[in-house]
Amino acid sequence: MPILSNKGRNLPESPIRKLSAFATKTKTKGVHVFHLNIGQPDIDSPQDSIDIVRNNNLKLLPYESSEGSLSFRKSLCSYYKRNKIEVLPEDIIVTTGASEALAFTLNCICDAGDEIIIPEPFYANYNGFAAASSVKVIPIVSLFDDQFCLPSISTIENKITPRTKAILICNPSNPTGYLYSQEEIKLLGDLALKHNVFLIVDEVYREFIHSEVDKHFSVLQYEKLNDHAIMIDSVSKRYSLCGARVGFMVSKNKNLIATALKFAHLRLSPATLALMASEAAINSDPEYLIQVKNEYSKRKKTLIEALEKIDGIRVSNPKGAFYCIVELPVEDAEEFSKWMLTDFTYQNETVMFAPAAGFYSTPGYGKKQIRMGFVLKQKDLLRCAKILEKALKAYSN
Repeated sequence: MPILSNKGRNLPESPIRKLSAFATKTKTKGVHVFHLNIGQPDIDSPQDSIDIVRNNNLKLLPYESSEGSLSFRKSLCSYYKRNKIEVLPEDIIVTTGASEALAFTLNCICDAGDEIIIPEPFYANYNGFAAASSVKVIPIVSLFDDQFCLPSISTIENKITPRTKAILICNPSNPTGYLYSQEEIKLLGDLALKHNVFLIVDEVYREFIHSEVDKHFSVLQYEKLNDHAIMIDSVSKRYSLCGARVGFMVSKNKNLIATALKFAHLRLSPATLALMASEAAINSDPEYLIQVKNEYSKRKKTLIEALEKIDGIRVSNPKGAFYCIVELPVEDAEEFSKWMLTDFTYQNETVMFAPAAGFYSTPGYGKKQIRMGFVLKQKDLLRCAKILEKALKAYSN
């Protein structure tokens, strides 16, 4: 048999889908599985998006421009302007989801063996994208007991080497929900300027801030960072359009955008119909986003309060996004999560989580933790908390 590449064989598994086979098998037995393992919203997409897919009279689906249609990019600029972010259409490359935006970014700025610094825990697929690009991740641990706040700037600076090409964060964070302040973004930006590296910020959860006091500050709002700032973004979570696979990389660094466009040419174009649906969402009534944000904030409150009543567990208190990290009274949260899918049900129901160890790059961290997404209706979240409580009692016996 032909030998596969080391790169492919060593590509890390996604903790988000790692246990999917067990969930699928459990469902064949008639058991209902609540999915809190993945950020798949159950909130309806904007009706305008659905209508343009359902009612269009196209007779041909042509290629779109490699960088995305000018109409879409202008709509995106208007959206950013409403959020006090000033960009031009030529600052944007539309991609097949935020995933491709990050892949383009890494391939544009890194050669094999180069390094990116990421506070952990971090979105698990960052590891995969880095591995696929032969880039080394340099993790810096942030701690549960500190609500996963940004490690000290000196700690980050000590990790910078001649091979460092970027610092990467997600703001607000997946998986922790930590919200980086304006001061922290500027501190990271100043560090990037000092060492002439990029600051990449994944801002796909920008809208979801669970306090009227806290505000999101975009990396592109720090004007002195223009040539060093890269924003990764997407319509997936914001408009419940995960299946559209429409994301974007945004930067005022013209050389970077020109280089990214060469990678965009290789895959020809983003999906035309998905782009139409996404543009309709961006141009829809802004009240939609307000209602979605409020709904996630209610869900967060419901889930956190329910989890805090369970003996033996600790729960992070996310300021943004729609995830929390939960520390369980078990030795191995992955084995417990697997057991819940293979050997446990409560009233013919169970819950699927994402083991948090997969969100760390440093071995041994997160072994007792899971990530839970508050992506289901409040009554379902309460049900999930009850099932978890019953499961923990059964597991300890």
